[in-house]
Parts: sequence; C-alpha cells; structure tokens
Amino acid sequence: MTDRLDVRKTYKLFIGGVFPRSESGRTYDVGGVHAPLASRKDVREAVAAARGAQEKWAGRTAYNRAQILYRVAEMLEGRRAQFVDELGASGVDDPGAEVDASVDRWVWYAGWADKIAQVAGGANPVAGPYFNITVPEPSGVVTVVAPDDPPLLGLVSRVAPAIVSGNTAVVLASERVPLPALSLGEVLATSDVPAGVVNIVSGRRAELATWLAGHRDVNVVDLIGVDDDEVRTAARRQAADAVTRVVRERPGDRDWTSDRAQHPELILASCEMKTVWHPKGR
Repeated sequence: MTDRLDVRKTYKLFIGGVFPRSESGRTYDVGGVHAPLASRKDVREAVAAARGAQEKWAGRTAYNRAQILYRVAEMLEGRRAQFVDELGASGVDDPGAEVDASVDRWVWYAGWADKIAQVAGGANPVAGPYFNITVPEPSGVVTVVAPDDPPLLGLVSRVAPAIVSGNTAVVLASERVPLPALSLGEVLATSDVPAGVVNIVSGRRAELATWLAGHRDVNVVDLIGVDDDEVRTAARRQAADAVTRVVRERPGDRDWTSDRAQHPELILASCEMKTVWHPKGR
C-alpha cells in the first residue's frame, strides 16, 4: 500500500522541437484523456517552425537523413509497449501489429534516402553539346492530415516519405485517435530529428484542415487521410486559391497495409524535378 499519487500524462502539441499546450488552453476528451485542441495560431507557429527548419534539413546528406529515420524506428521499437497500450485503449483491433508495421515502415523509407535520386533522376539525351541531368528535390513544407484508421501506421505512411527527401512537415493528427500521434512527437524529439522537421498538432479537422491547406507558406498538401468528402473538398478549394499543390490520390493509397502504402512514388509526390544543363566542352 502506498500514499503516492499517479503522475498523469499531459498530452501536448509538438511544435519546433518543444511541447507547448494549445495557446487557447482548449482540450477535448479522448476516452477520458484530454488531448490539446489546437488553434489557428498553433498551426501558424507549426508552419513557421517547419519553414525555418527546411533549408538545413534539405542540406543534410541523404545518408544522414537515413540514419535519423532509422533512429526513429529504433526509438519507436523501444517504446512499443506504450504505443500498444495507447492504440489498444483507442479501440484498435491489433495494436501490436500496427506498431510493428509502423517501425518497419520507418526502416523501409530510411533505406530510400540515398537511392531515390538514382531511381527517379538521370541523364537525359539531348541534341546538343550539353549534359542534361534531372534530379528530384524537396518542395519545402508539406502538410499531412493523418487518417483515423489506422491512426499510427497511416500517419507514418504519409510523414516518412514526405521528410526523407528533405521536406519538413506539419501534421494534423487523427481527430478521433490523436494520442499515438502526439506520443510520436516524443519519439521524434529523442531521435535526432532536428527541431521543426516534423510538427504535430491535434484538433478539429473541420476547423483546421481547410485553413492549413490554404496557408500561403505551405508547398504541398496531403489529404489522403481525410475521409470526410466535405472537408476534403473545402481543403482542396483553399489549396487551389493559394496555388498549393495537392497530393493526387491513387487507387490503393488508403490500403495502409498494402505495398502501395510504401512506395517510392510517395516520396516523389512531395518532390519537384530539377533539370540542369551543363556544356560538355570539346
């Protein structure tokens, strides 16, 4: 018998490498636990943090980004029991399998960091005394709206391919099951991921997704995880108004356990192709 009280976990946002509460102080109930209810100001700060971190992250070597993504997998593996408990409490049928698949997905994309330029790029034949070389480059800041099911694997399946090439990300966690995404922020904070590379907020999709899609400092919007047609349509309209690229959904994109959910094409979805001309000389 003991007189001590349990230390209850306080879930917070993950912005710029730190864990702030929502600036409004709002929360919402998730199975008896209070998750932070982010405001537009929180989202603005997340985008600013992502923009500030993007140039240095893109400037790292592909090998170093691979090491960091692999470190994320290591840390997630080490906290497997915590994520299994959180997913199980959220009603996930097989939480252990989802955590294992999420770890494997980080490892899979880590392996692509120094290979995507070789696979997607190349030398182009031209009629002239020039070298013509095309290489993929990161677009900048990518926003990701995480799916409700599966909340962890679906999130990892969209974030890992976005950041492996040098983009930074702002993630809107699953509204119904936000806790695994918020805990993932703790994993990222201890995995050598530079501050601002991934920023995670939780809240109402109807309130934040459309506004985030229309943010003028966002380069790519990923709405694959949005099931609500009304929210998706409104977000696409906001992105169009801001002339922001929206990731095109393809058959099988929402089958999170299939090979389609881990494919090098998903890396290129948030990249731009850069072509360089160089004279050959004599």
